[in-house]
Amino acid sequence: QVQLVESGGGLVQPGGSLRLSCASSTNIDNFSAMAWYRQAPGKERELVAQISSGGTNYVDSVKGRFTISRDNAKNTLSLQMNSLKSEDTGVYLCNAAFVVNVEGARRYFWGQGTQVTVRS
Repeated sequence: QVQLVESGGGLVQPGGSLRLSCASSTNIDNFSAMAWYRQAPGKERELVAQISSGGTNYVDSVKGRFTISRDNAKNTLSLQMNSLKSEDTGVYLCNAAFVVNVEGARRYFWGQGTQVTVRS
């Protein structure tokens, strides 16, 4: 069973930075894509950033401030978050997609999440 464990969340002032990490129990080369989602109170889960062989994608609200990256040697996904705003507050979850058959069906794995709080 794949396990994804996030770390790096915390309390930070507006304008500050945090770096989130997601450690995988299996080789991340096996995943077709990995992503960071966030869940804010009272809001739907939102895709923040995604990385795959096709490149990276970001939600408009974080473009230019967040950077997603993966270290295959360490089996780790990261999210560098700069110029943080109060609206970035939420639980950040790591997601990994695994292709299970030749038709391209995918199985998704989730971490438990790490809390990010941005306030003065």
